[in-house]
Amino acid sequence: MGKKGDLSNFERCMVVGARRAGLSIFQSAQLLGFSCTTISRVYKEWSEKGKTSSMRQSCGRKRLVDARGQRRMGRLIPADRRSTLTQITTRYNRGMQPSICEATTHTTLRRMGYTSRRPHRVPLISTTHLHQNWTFQKMLPGLMSLDFC
Repeated sequence: MGKKGDLSNFERCMVVGARRAGLSIFQSAQLLGFSCTTISRVYKEWSEKGKTSSMRQSCGRKRLVDARGQRRMGRLIPADRRSTLTQITTRYNRGMQPSICEATTHTTLRRMGYTSRRPHRVPLISTTHLHQNWTFQKMLPGLMSLDFC
């Protein structure tokens, strides 16, 4: 069972408005469709601080490569387009205190829009297939003269 998304600013204002209009916590929860705990928490925060804010943006692990690091990594790519992931990681870690691993480099590059330049579906053209295609084309005029009807 996952967590529900955080309340939007509009929903938080609806909670505060319902409580200020004189509705109880239970009545507000029924009217708005939120839990009593959520109603209580949002209204308590508003009454103590005078504002309601979401703490969702500050949760989770901080990224090792922030916006500045992404710009730096973005400058490394055009310098040598044929460099491998290991080379990019090594050049990025030069002079940087928190060094990153290849998996982090790979994730960051994918987030930046750089994907593998190798196609996933390579056409099946090999010497064997070329030879089979050539022999079929040689047989084609003879097959066209046959009447299939």
